[in-house]
Amino acid sequence: MTNDDSSLMDDVISSIEGGRRPRRLPPLSSLRAFEAAAAHQSFQRAARELSVTPTAISHQVRGLEDSLGQPLFRRLTRQLALTPAGERLFAAVREGLDVMEAGVRVVRARSARETVTLTTHAAFAARWVLPRMASFRAACPGVELRLHASDAVVDLTRDEVDLAIRSGTGQWAGLSTEPLIAERYAPVCSPLLGLSRVRDLAKHPLIHFDWQPSANAPASWARWFDEAGIASPARRGKGSEGKDLSFSDESHAMLAALAGHGIALLSLTLAADELSSGALLQPFGPSLSTGGYFLAAAKGREREPAIQAVWRWAAAEASRQGN
Repeated sequence: MTNDDSSLMDDVISSIEGGRRPRRLPPLSSLRAFEAAAAHQSFQRAARELSVTPTAISHQVRGLEDSLGQPLFRRLTRQLALTPAGERLFAAVREGLDVMEAGVRVVRARSARETVTLTTHAAFAARWVLPRMASFRAACPGVELRLHASDAVVDLTRDEVDLAIRSGTGQWAGLSTEPLIAERYAPVCSPLLGLSRVRDLAKHPLIHFDWQPSANAPASWARWFDEAGIASPARRGKGSEGKDLSFSDESHAMLAALAGHGIALLSLTLAADELSSGALLQPFGPSLSTGGYFLAAAKGREREPAIQAVWRWAAAEASRQGN
């Protein structure tokens, strides 16, 4: 078969196999041997790098030269020198092996990373966990955190979830728990409202949001007025202009307060950044205890290395915040 016939046959095979030509490469072992010998300019030092004999390196290089039909080295008395063809091939092979090594390193690193699924309610995930992801990556470089944001209570002994940050009492059967943050709720509003006295509450809409039925001690406005020892101001209803506002999610209630639409009972933990910056203010008390946030995992699982790493990171972040 002539060269033209061989090329035509390759084209036919390529079209049959979906457009991919077979790679015309020498054995990878001979390319590795050549690259090491070229880098060291010595068969002996290349052999030490690859943990083979100098004779094996010499045979691999000779086979490569035979397949290419030209010499790659000039064999000097005590040293090797690349020919022009060898220099071109060395540059290409070195670059190719560098790319391969980098790809293998990435795959190995990813396969070595363990995944921990953390469940918590949506507002806490958005306001506390996500802003701390840079800190998490620095503290737990070998762990991939998968965040499950849901207001539904997840069964940690059955579902495919490893760890929870859950609000309540911390007394849950079958779980190991640790207090994370003592939670309190208080009236919070935009400074644009100019609110400073309790009696001014009647002039502004109250912002409400739905609490889950499983909540231990919901911070409702009715409870706040009761604990404050004052009568609830007469309200004109909910939902229309000038009246109280209700949301299904605490994050939306916070956005409404930031926009100056009224005053909300918000978590002092989740609103910490806005209170610190002055975007929101707490004009008066009292604040209401709703229990706290707890770390929780199925008993025994908190000792698994990856879960323990996430557990310690969350506890350190809460301690840094002053809880």
